[in-house]
Amino acid sequence: MIGKQDSQVLEADVVRLEHVRKTHGTAKHEVVALDDVTVGLRRGSFTAVMGPSGSGKSTFLQCAAGLDRPTSGSVHLDGRDLGALGERRLTRLRRERIGFVFQAFNLLPALTVTDNVTLPLRLAGRRADKDEVTAVLERVGLAERRHSRPGELSGGQQQRVAIARALIAKPAVIFGDEPTGALDTRTAHDVLTLLREAVAHSGQTIVMVTHDPEAAAHADRVLFLRDGRFVDTLERPRAAEIAARMTTLGNAQAGPAAGLAATANARAEASR
Repeated sequence: MIGKQDSQVLEADVVRLEHVRKTHGTAKHEVVALDDVTVGLRRGSFTAVMGPSGSGKSTFLQCAAGLDRPTSGSVHLDGRDLGALGERRLTRLRRERIGFVFQAFNLLPALTVTDNVTLPLRLAGRRADKDEVTAVLERVGLAERRHSRPGELSGGQQQRVAIARALIAKPAVIFGDEPTGALDTRTAHDVLTLLREAVAHSGQTIVMVTHDPEAAAHADRVLFLRDGRFVDTLERPRAAEIAARMTTLGNAQAGPAAGLAATANARAEASR
């Protein structure tokens, strides 16, 4: 039974994982991707998730977004228990309440910018309001390219289309999987500024998996995964602090002595 205080927490958290465990393989050759993860992601926040290779970042995103089901534990998104939904209702929830921005853009090359942006609405059986489409295209700086096709756009412009597509349905949360991984530094900064503005001006909630400290520095909070568990967090961090913490985590996996040395170096770097 959920108490009053617990209900308030669930309401404040647009995404909440409780004791989530995700394993792969058989019992004899079990691989633990997420290990008893409990975390809440607040509405109107920008959260970055980081960790060494194999730490469970992608599995976390897939479980949090309802793309994969945990082995045990619960995932609540926008007040709904994803474990209680069948595949059809879960698919509908993803279409209506979740936006996605991927590294590879995932645009349909035969469709125009407008058609790519409005595709989620059409799949959900909803008509696109022309004024709303214009507004979201203006917001990402592509109103004059509405009739262009992806092949006629730069990588940064294609990612702007992907962001507009994620925003058009006004989802409860947008999940980004390395959204700047294929972009140069300047273009990546522009894309991250767009995401930051979506949080600041529209109260949008964004959860972004990234390996880039510069990208993570745009977030309100950075969560660090190691071996399937959240082991650290930084609030409003600088890129140097994030990089130092990542170095510490990476060396901790290599051994205790390396971890102690990295901790000393991280503290020195963060204090500069």
